[in-house]
Amino acid sequence: MEGYGYYVLPTGAEYRGSLWDGMFHGKGELLLPTGGSYRALWDRGVATQGKCAFADGLEYDEEKWRYCDGYDRRFYTEICSGFKPPGIPQFTNLDPPKIIPEGCYDCGDGFYDPKTRVVVDYKRKFLRNADNDEHEWILRTCRKAWDITTEQKPKP
Repeated sequence: MEGYGYYVLPTGAEYRGSLWDGMFHGKGELLLPTGGSYRALWDRGVATQGKCAFADGLEYDEEKWRYCDGYDRRFYTEICSGFKPPGIPQFTNLDPPKIIPEGCYDCGDGFYDPKTRVVVDYKRKFLRNADNDEHEWILRTCRKAWDITTEQKPKP
């Protein structure tokens, strides 16, 4: 493969850009199945410089990363659009958030069923089987379908 083209990897990621001797070479972009991308300058299959962008448009910057840094815990959509009025919580970067199937958890890249230990993406396509460490982490930290918010209702 040589010249400009595109190549779909077994993971579902797609490369669009320059190729040389079957390798990424020159300017090119990896489009990830989750909606994110990685634009880079490649040298014989190795990225020499590049920028990663998440599906919501947030660009990763290794030196000036200010998102979720410990001091500012806002979601990216809150940084771009501002806070919601008091009493209306925002639990995820997506607004409104994905509806979690009964008995499952939202683990960031899909839904996790603790009974089967399977993670599926938001379109219900198989992603992976969770090992013991991931299983425990999801149970400890991720949003559950049966979480009930206890927000105060404003008085009329």
